[in-house]
Parts: sequence; C-alpha cells; structure tokens
Amino acid sequence: MSQTELSASQNIISTTCAYCGVGCGIDVQVDSDTRQVTLAGQSNHPANFGRLCSKGSALGETISLNERLLQPHINGEQTDWDSALQTVADGFKKIIDEHGPDSVAFYLSGQLLTEDYYVANKLMKGFIGSANIDTNSRLCMSSSVVGHKRAFGTDTVPGCYEDFENAKLITLVGSNTAWCHPVLFQRIKRYKEANPDVKVVVIDPRKTQTCDIADLHLPINLGTDVWLFNGLLNTLNTHNKINQDYVSQHCQGLDDALTAAALSSGNLSRLSKTLGVDEDDLAKFYQWFCDTEQAVTLYSQGVNQSTSGTDKVNSIINCHLATGRIGKVGMGPFSMTGQPNAMGGREVGGLANMLAAHMDFLPDNLQRVQTFWQSPTLAQQPGLTAVDMFDAIAQGKIKAVWIMATNPVVSLPNADHVKAALQTCELVVVSDCIQHTDTTALANVLLPATPWSEKDGTVTNSERRISRQKALLIPAGNAKHDWWQLCEVAKKMGFSEGFNFESPVEIFREHAALSGYENNPQQRLRDFDISALANISHSDYQNFSPTQWPINREHPHGRARFFADGQFYTPNRKGNLLALTPKLPQHLPTNDYPLKLNTGRIRDQWHTMTRTALAPKLNQHISEPFVEMHANDAQARQLSDGQIVRVHSKWGDMLGRLVVNTLPKKGDLFVPMHWTAQLASRGRINAVVNPVVDPYSKQPESKHTPVQVSPFAAKVYGYVLSKQPLQQWPTMDYQVQVKGEQHTRMEFAHSQSITDPMRTLLSGLGYASEQAVSDAGLELLSYQDAQLGIYRLALMKTDALVALAFIAPTPQLPQRTWLAMQFAKDNLDNRARNALLSGYAPAGEDIGRIVCACFSVGENTIAAHAKAGCQTPQAVGLACKAGTNCGSCVAEIKEIITQNQ
Repeated sequence: MSQTELSASQNIISTTCAYCGVGCGIDVQVDSDTRQVTLAGQSNHPANFGRLCSKGSALGETISLNERLLQPHINGEQTDWDSALQTVADGFKKIIDEHGPDSVAFYLSGQLLTEDYYVANKLMKGFIGSANIDTNSRLCMSSSVVGHKRAFGTDTVPGCYEDFENAKLITLVGSNTAWCHPVLFQRIKRYKEANPDVKVVVIDPRKTQTCDIADLHLPINLGTDVWLFNGLLNTLNTHNKINQDYVSQHCQGLDDALTAAALSSGNLSRLSKTLGVDEDDLAKFYQWFCDTEQAVTLYSQGVNQSTSGTDKVNSIINCHLATGRIGKVGMGPFSMTGQPNAMGGREVGGLANMLAAHMDFLPDNLQRVQTFWQSPTLAQQPGLTAVDMFDAIAQGKIKAVWIMATNPVVSLPNADHVKAALQTCELVVVSDCIQHTDTTALANVLLPATPWSEKDGTVTNSERRISRQKALLIPAGNAKHDWWQLCEVAKKMGFSEGFNFESPVEIFREHAALSGYENNPQQRLRDFDISALANISHSDYQNFSPTQWPINREHPHGRARFFADGQFYTPNRKGNLLALTPKLPQHLPTNDYPLKLNTGRIRDQWHTMTRTALAPKLNQHISEPFVEMHANDAQARQLSDGQIVRVHSKWGDMLGRLVVNTLPKKGDLFVPMHWTAQLASRGRINAVVNPVVDPYSKQPESKHTPVQVSPFAAKVYGYVLSKQPLQQWPTMDYQVQVKGEQHTRMEFAHSQSITDPMRTLLSGLGYASEQAVSDAGLELLSYQDAQLGIYRLALMKTDALVALAFIAPTPQLPQRTWLAMQFAKDNLDNRARNALLSGYAPAGEDIGRIVCACFSVGENTIAAHAKAGCQTPQAVGLACKAGTNCGSCVAEIKEIITQNQ
C-alpha cells in the first residue's frame, strides 16, 4: 500500500526502511491475518522526519509470498532444515579438513542486519579461521573505508545529516542524490529554498536530476576527480586559505600534498581541459570553496567505484583537513552509503580486510579478539575481497562458498565469469528470501531466509545512527533468520560454545561488549564504541531510539561529530594529508571500444530488483534496461531513440533500449545496473563491466569501461500484456518481463522473422489456435497488415480484458500506459473496446508515460495542467498530487511545464 495516514486506534510498529543508507524510519500498521501492511514515514525519526522515497513508500507491495523461497532445498529437491544444515556443515568441514580453512568463503550483503553480520564474521574469522568473508558493500563504499583510515587512522564518518542543513556551500560529487538518496536530497532542497544564499555545486559527468537545485554543474570527464580536488587544494594554498594553525597542530603531510597538487593541477587553463569543463566555471567553484567556511562535500559511488576511488576520497578529505573544515557544524566530507546496513557490516568486520569492531589485523587486535571470543583459531591476515574471491572460486582454490542476501551473478563486474565460477564450485550455499534469482539458480543448497518484513535486529545508516529494524510478521513458511542459520551450522561444525545465541539482543550485547573491550576512550584506541549497550535489556532493545555512535560512558546518548578537537586515531593523533598523483583508468577507449561506460542506479529500482520489481508502481517510470547516449554519438552510428542496441566490451555484452539525449557527455554511456536474467534475457550490464579494482580498497571500477554500441538487427518488435503469467511465451533474443497492476507485460525483439505471427502470439498466451480461444470462452479481436508486418490481437472475457499483443517491424509501437490501465476494469465500454487494437486511447483518457510513480501520474496529465495555467511543480502537485510525496519526479515535472508553457 502507498504511504498514508495511519489510524491512531491501531498498534503501530516503528522500523527502518530496507533500501539505501539514509536509514529512514517507518511506522507500520499490520494486518497479521492477511499479511498486509500500511506504512508511513516516521515523523520523529532524525533521518527522514516523515518523508519516504518512492521505493520506501511501496515497501508494502513487496511482501507477498508468491516469489518467496519458503523451504530448504538440496540440489533442487525440497528438504528439511536439519538435513540442509547438516549438508552445509559436513560440506564445509570436509573441504576444510582436506584443503584448509582458506578453501571456503562467505559472501555477505549490506542488507543483512548487524546481528547476522556479527555471527557470520565470528564464525568465519574466529572459528573456521579464515578471513575469506567479504560483502557486496565492497562494491559501494570500501574506497571510503580506506580513505577514512588513511586520513583519520580509522573508518570514521566525521559528520552528520544536520551539517547539510547548516552549510553555506554544498558540493555533491559523483552522486545523483535526487534519485539515489532522495530523502537527503529533499532535505537539502528544502533547506536551500529557505536559504537562497546557500550554494549547491554538482560534480558529475552526466547532467542528472540532482542538477535541478544546482547553482553550478561541473560535468568533469569520467575518472578525473583527483585532478579536480588537487586543483582545489592548490587554489586554497595560492589564495592563502590554508588554516595554518589547525594544520600545524593537528595534521601532517601538507607540504607533500601541496607539491603533488601543484604538479598535477597547478595550471587552471590546462586543468580545465583535462577535466573537460569551462575554465570560468572551475574558477567559480574554487572561489566559492575558498570563501565559504561552512562547506560540506557529499560524495557517493561516482567517487568510490573507481580504480582510483581511494585517492578520490582522500583528495576530498585533503581539502577539508587543510582548511580545518571538519567535525564542526556545517563542515566536512561525507560519504553517502548505498545500502541499509553497509555501516553495520563495517562495524562488525564484515569486510575481508577488517577484524571486528573497527579493528585491523594487527598483533594486539588479533590477541584481543581471540581472547574475547575464546576462539579456537583466528584468521591472522586479511582474506580475499569480492572480485578476488570469485576469481579464486573459478580457479578451484575456494571450493565452498556461502552467499547471503545478495545476487553476485548480477551485481559483480565481469558477471559471466562469476556465473561460470559458481557453476564449477564444489559447494554453493545460498541464503535468500526469493526463490528464483540468477544466483539461487546455481545453488547446491538453498536456505530460505527472512526478508525485511520478518527480520529483527539493528542497522546503522550513513551518519553512524543505529536504528532498530523490527519484525512486522512472523516468518512465512519455513523461513529462518540468517543469524539462526549460521549458529546452527556452527554448532554442527563443533563450535557450540560460541554460538548459543537465542535472540538478536544476545548477539547485540556481545557485539557492544566487544566494541568496548580494552578500548579506553581517553586513549583514543578505537572510534567505534557502543559499550554502554553491552547489558541492554530486552525491553530497552525493543524500544531503542535511533542513536549515533559512539554510545559509551563518555557519550551515553551518542555523538554527532568527530574531530572538532583535532584529535584523530593515528599513532600521533594527527590527521594525514596525502600526496596524490592522479591516474588514468587502467582500461582506456580504443578503436574497437571507443566509448566509456558509466553504470549506476535509477529512481524507483533497487540493486537487482528482487524486491522492487514486485511492486507494480515501481515499474511504471522506467520498465526496461536502457542505454543512454549523447545525440551526437547516436547520430554518428545512425542509431535512433527507442531501438534495441548491443553494448559490448572485451568482457561481455548486453541488450537495452536506446535513450538519446544530451545528459551524458559525448563519448560516454550510462546504463543502469539493476536488470537480471530473470527479468531481462540479456539485460545484465555487469557482464560488460571490467573487473579492475582500486589497488587499496579493492573496489571495482564500475564507472569506466571501454565499450562499443551497435544496432541489434531486429526484424520484429513487440509487446504483450496478459492477466495470466506468460509461462509459454517463446524465447526471443530480447525480452523483458514487467510486473504491472493486475497484468504482466513482456517487451520483446527478435532477429528472426516470425512466419506465423498470429499463431505465435496465441501460443505464447497459452492457446494453440483460435478454436482453443473460443473453447476457453474468450472473444478474439484481431488486426493484421501482413504487408506492413503489423499484427495485433486482444482477448476478452465478456467485457473484461484478458490479454493484448502487438507486433511490428520497428520499435514504434503504441504507448503502453493506457492499455495497461484497462486490465484494472471489470467492464470495458465500447469506446475502450474499439480503441484497443489501435493502441490509442479515446480522447482525454491517455495519461501518457508515468512520471510520478508514487501517485501514477502521467506526462500528459501534467502537461494538461501546465497548459491550464499550472506553471510550477507546486501548482501541478495541488492539481494532481504529482511530486508531492517523495519529490523525485519534480525535475521532470519542471521540464514538462517548460515544454508546455
């Protein structure tokens, strides 16, 4: 259900959103009998103050049982829990006995709760004795982890969300915040509207929706961030804006950092050409930063996902350390994390290069953790990180892997290689709540896990705020919590003593106790310390209020900021400025692959869509994998908007629908990373992405892969909409399945001609002939122009629409929205029936392409209100509600208003 007012007469469960690292609070009413929920943003949660994005608003639509994995399976056969877990334990134990502990691995997810993460890390590192445990968080924020540690001595986020609303200069780097962190974007937008003197700078190769609030957009060339911020550091120095007192007392490395900055970026004219931006605009940004004390720099995947991601992070931090703009109100660098519990995973040591409680693999820490855990054996050195882990699986060095709550066959770079690796792996265990994913298809043992609506524990958001995630429903079927699965396997492996947890609160207490073990705050040993919660009662755990760590004797109610006092966690307590030499990406464009591929997220989908694709409203705005290309590049290749194209690199290829505009720079492509083989036959863009990683963080380069784009030679284009699942639809070269409201849609294209289109359409819908349609009590409406290659049909049951199908030789097919809306009607009137095969709605009924997913408002509706006098997004919102919930569509609403003035 959509976000709505909750009834005060019913019990409300307060929990946390399942998606990005903003960590929004949600209030939920639950009908346990029907397993239906009604939800709204939690008005007093300090992350979102009642706001939710389109994804969060639609969470209630994602908890059905239709796609759920509800029973354990071994080699495709349903089994009981004891057999499944015994198979896992025996398999891991046998391989460890024969090949050693480094022959096994865990691959985790930022969608696990902290309690799940803690048990997994303890089992692998402390009892199995290997550090081969990594997480999909490696793909989104590990460069920030290393950048923080190099500068601060530990992985500390120095600021908080309040700083966004106290700054005078807000710089957004490598982040389409409007779509990827919409609630934070709305906070910034409202603050700027109330404070017109506040400047917003967007640094991104693409002109994204975030530019809607920008005073300045710097479309730098892909991968040139270090040149940019070295130039800023050099300008701060030449304009005498270095805070000499702060640096001399609290920092080290400035002179070397300045020398490197001047060498690479000291000439503004040459620098502007390197960056590919206007020299005056570059100078303006530098001047604004020089003149503005209260400056925050927010960054995300455009910075992290790079072979120089760690250096990019440190180039930003350098500028804040050099000016002393850190740890104070309205100042500092800030990493916006991508997943709901990426931070929690960092806290417990979910990354292969971290031990636990923000401890590194150092002798004192090794002894400390082993003593605390009383572990029989402890990993003595970092393990294999994500890309290297799956390479080791492919090479047969890792023979067993347990994958939890993630879909690496889609999300990792060089994804076909990852798929092949798992196909040859001796033992693949997958814990998931969804039965059919690209990764579960390769599992020897499949374990049904609890999803967001059934999990209970804690998560930590981007500003270090720990919040409770509470179970709304009892586990469905035979699903079990991830922490329970891990504990049971540990016991069957002979490790009962360390894993006798009976509830999440017991795990949390141990996690909190470890954070404070031999950790004196006065000595600044470790930043992560929640030891005040080591004896938290069950009641206090249930009612825990969202709080920023540290939570200890010194800060019993948490702490908003670090480093205002200039004291860091390095051995001499000084912050480090690093001398950075910018580097080009490892793989550069060639004659064969002349374009640069940039991947990322879109507004209404999440990761590999196993959850968001279940919500029809989230499939309305963008429903297919697409390839966004600059108009000049499309023209040079004689490619047109809407056709299917092939994107290929030396690693793989994918098919998507071409979107031609001027948002990316010439020579760049943008393709979203969400689509899987379950939903799009050839839509996995990470099959194309190069597997090169940052040398320090081991984070993959997802923003710069040399590629070529060529037309897909389709002889047939089409789509079908059906009330029933399309289980008999013939395999086409390109096909994308989309869940709609009371129907399923399949988009398709094929390189071969279809010799009998009408029979093919009918058989795909489950009918062998026209007679079979009649025998089923259905009415067949059809139209064909064999000479033009156009074929259309509709199936009706009395006056209700059952199915529609369209075929043509070009991608110019009728718009889908009005046709899809007819499936919600019990009876179609004559106007609608007569319009079905034309594909054109009766006058006044075509709302057009959906723009506002929250309220299903189409482009034509917004245009009509604009023509009627609504000249602002606010006026349009009052007229039709578009843009009044999450606000993510406001930039598009503005464009439509401009076009229709």
